[in-house]
Amino acid sequence: MKYHLAELNVGRLVAPTDDPRVKEFMDNLDFINGLGKRMPGFVWMMEGSGEPGTGNTDAAIGGDPQHVSNLTVWEDVESLERFVWGTVHKKFYERRTEWFEVLGEMHFVLWWVPEGHQPTLEEALERLEMRRQHGDSDEAFGWDYLKEASLHRTHACAPAA
Repeated sequence: MKYHLAELNVGRLVAPTDDPRVKEFMDNLDFINGLGKRMPGFVWMMEGSGEPGTGNTDAAIGGDPQHVSNLTVWEDVESLERFVWGTVHKKFYERRTEWFEVLGEMHFVLWWVPEGHQPTLEEALERLEMRRQHGDSDEAFGWDYLKEASLHRTHACAPAA
């Protein structure tokens, strides 16, 4: 059986999605998501309402409209790394503290899914909680757990304090 790499990244915006403090982030969601969808190795992305400039921010976590997520599936580690660290996406990642609160807990998880599987947000949040509770494992992990991951070692930003 062939497997693909799923990723979930969650964050809490510093302001509501229509607030000027997050306008630049919101204005670029469609651009960045569209870029990701055109990348070699992209498989699937959790979609929102389809309204321009909203991404999937309507998939609020815990009913909090500022607690948003990004859930995607990629053919392999290299494809995801190329998108995250080798495109303009990195510029937005570097500015994340302008738009997102520091959560104080793990907010990112990777895991392998069978080819063709589209994880739900509930499933992804369970993987994140698994990683929070038990650290990296075969079921839920971060970049460092993947031997084939290399770009994050040289291109990743320092963690936000």
